[in-house]
Amino acid sequence: MMAKKLTTKTKFLIIAALLVGVSAWFWQHPLHQDELKGKSAKNQGRQSAQTLKAALSVEATQPAIVQWPMTLILNGSIYPWQEALVSAEISGLRIQQIMADVGTQVSKGQPLVMLADETVRADLQKQLATVDRDKAALAEAKSNADRAREIKDSGALSAQKINEYVIAEQTARANLALSEAELENQKIRLRQTKVVAPDDGVISSRSANLGNVVSSGAELFRLVRQGRIEWRGEVNADQQTALHAGQLVRLTLSGGHTVNGKVRLISPTVDNNTRNALVYVDIPKDSAKPGMYVQGEVDIGQQQGVAVPLSAVTYRDGFAYVFELTPADAQGLSKVIQRKVQTGRSHGEQIELLGSLNTQAQFVLSGGAFLNDGDIVKVVTQTKRGA
Repeated sequence: MMAKKLTTKTKFLIIAALLVGVSAWFWQHPLHQDELKGKSAKNQGRQSAQTLKAALSVEATQPAIVQWPMTLILNGSIYPWQEALVSAEISGLRIQQIMADVGTQVSKGQPLVMLADETVRADLQKQLATVDRDKAALAEAKSNADRAREIKDSGALSAQKINEYVIAEQTARANLALSEAELENQKIRLRQTKVVAPDDGVISSRSANLGNVVSSGAELFRLVRQGRIEWRGEVNADQQTALHAGQLVRLTLSGGHTVNGKVRLISPTVDNNTRNALVYVDIPKDSAKPGMYVQGEVDIGQQQGVAVPLSAVTYRDGFAYVFELTPADAQGLSKVIQRKVQTGRSHGEQIELLGSLNTQAQFVLSGGAFLNDGDIVKVVTQTKRGA
């Protein structure tokens, strides 16, 4: 019974070994290998057909050699061309009327402040009376001196008395001249009670308040002379050589608005702390407000560079890339190679590419955001250089 069981087990083992041997022979047989290769080729053909259907249609562009404008970027602020300080020339008088405020356009000689002039007018009247008195005194002294001169030779008066009359006349004339000079001074003080604008311009600040008692020389207003303003940009010693009077400067204001100005002069000295000099640029009136911090661009010539359209550059993870196209195959398909590039200045619809670059290479004009390194695309239009 045991021998019978062992025989059955041995039969199963022999059958299993035979099946394994037959399978190995089948898989290694040349006919089966050819069948597998045929299936693999069919799968590859199917995948190629799928790739052809998924390929993007793109336009190509080539880098262009351009004469790139060189621009100097400077920072600075807007200032008044010149500021005039308006102050009182007389002391101890009260501000009675204020006739201008910040932003007021004024003309030369226009009244800005009226001071209380009661005391000045009283002094003027007093001095007028003094002048009249001195005129009368001079008339009397002159009459006495004339009579003395007439009887000089008769001996009726001594020479000493005659000299007294003549000296009295001269003294009266001097007193009158002094009184008239003081009268003119009082008239000037009366005119000074009216504080006027020293030049045409715009009031930029006001410190005068109604009722204040003014002091001589104390600032009441600040005036932007003739309404002229300028931009003062900071420039280092190396950049000064590229600047000269008459150059055009473009200022970029808030909101993207630009203003054109011209270099008037460059400071002959350099600041000891910043080591920068100032460039003074005249800009149109009312184009900006004094105190604004503004960036300026100065064209300083041209330089040759390599540029591509802005659409040809794709930005990913903070880096710039272009997609270079390989030569097309028989089906007109090309492979894209993602290349990291360094960009420079932009001008219009072009951007500068820095570093060594094959100017004969072709790049994807647009659509780089949808591409990855190694993708297959079809070039449908060949564009011009840098277009």
